[in-house]
Amino acid sequence: MRWLRVRTYRWRRQATFLLGGLLTGIVAAGFTKLADLAAIGFQHLDSRWRWAALLVTPAGFALSIHLTTRFFQNAQGSGIPQAIAVRRIRDQKGREALVSIKVAAGKILLTLLGLLCGASVGREGPTVQIGASLMYTTGRMTPRRQPGLILAGAAAGVAAAFNTPLAGIVFAIEEMAKAFEVRTSGLVIATVIAAGLTSQAILGDYTYFGTTRADIGGFAGWAVVPVCGSLGGLAGGLFSRILILVLGGFPGALGRWIVRHPVAFAAACGLAVALCGIAAGGSTFGTGYAQARSLLEGSPPPAGFGAFKFLASVLSSVSGIPGGIFSPSLAVGAGMGAALAPLFSGTAVAAVVLLGMVSYFSGVVQAPITAFVIVTEMTNDHAMIVPLMMAALIGSAVSRIVSPEGVYHALARNYLPSKP
Repeated sequence: MRWLRVRTYRWRRQATFLLGGLLTGIVAAGFTKLADLAAIGFQHLDSRWRWAALLVTPAGFALSIHLTTRFFQNAQGSGIPQAIAVRRIRDQKGREALVSIKVAAGKILLTLLGLLCGASVGREGPTVQIGASLMYTTGRMTPRRQPGLILAGAAAGVAAAFNTPLAGIVFAIEEMAKAFEVRTSGLVIATVIAAGLTSQAILGDYTYFGTTRADIGGFAGWAVVPVCGSLGGLAGGLFSRILILVLGGFPGALGRWIVRHPVAFAAACGLAVALCGIAAGGSTFGTGYAQARSLLEGSPPPAGFGAFKFLASVLSSVSGIPGGIFSPSLAVGAGMGAALAPLFSGTAVAAVVLLGMVSYFSGVVQAPITAFVIVTEMTNDHAMIVPLMMAALIGSAVSRIVSPEGVYHALARNYLPSKP
């Protein structure tokens, strides 16, 4: 009868992973629709009253931090550091503080609040923590420990959020685990497939940024790769360094004031985000998805879009409100690439924009494989694979000069138990 018990355990384990993947796909699809509605709601308000952000954005930031600290602790930020940290925690209580249904619900509600008040945040990073929470909760229904559940949930979150199944798997290998767990590799892939198919069934089979047909051009066009890679890596490293410095505990009197008055600090960040948005004609509010797609299609960038979006993303992230940095980072990189495109008149604008996106994104997360895979899958542009690989590697290497440690793993330490 031992073989029957082993077989039953394996079936239950596989069913747990597949059920978690289905739930992640359903929740991610619903989250996507609600996030789009929240962003549209703020755009409608901003179009009717230009100065509304000066009131709505600081108030929304303050309310978000108040609700986070009072009711949804550990839901702040992108959620990826929490998903990384929980894999290093062994006790059940410590894990449930970072991944649970309550945390997932708070993450959804407060990310929507951020988008509703014009914050420069995305939904993709939060979907990683949501996926990890759903998988962990699903695993709790089984009597035995299920290794790899959190890893699979995080991978499914990326796959469902971007409709990029390969990027979900690569993200699990490169960023979440830093190595692949052989025992759970097949189950992780099955979970990603389940989440991806469920999300596609609800949202349709789509490419995140549409389909581009950009090309680097002739031999002379390759000069843009090291330029974009270096500048994107430098800017991405600076972004990471600022986040690690502020969220890890800013030194001196200012740091102590931030700790004592998080709501007031968030309101100040919200006011600065509102000013950036007004100065940029409203283009820096929200995820930046529409602006990045417009730049890929050849539209001229709004004046100063890249710089203002960078500032708005920094301020939104250091405020501590729940929200991701994936989409804003891609928008900042797109703005940077569009600004550099006139210097390389022989290269297609879309190609330079793509290189800017992958360079800056790789500089922020310091995960070059994930960066070029996710950008390639989001645009379905296979002609740019090799240039994107090179730009991602350069961006990640340059970023490490400014910020020796990746932002997610550095911030994950904030959620680990303090050692005596």
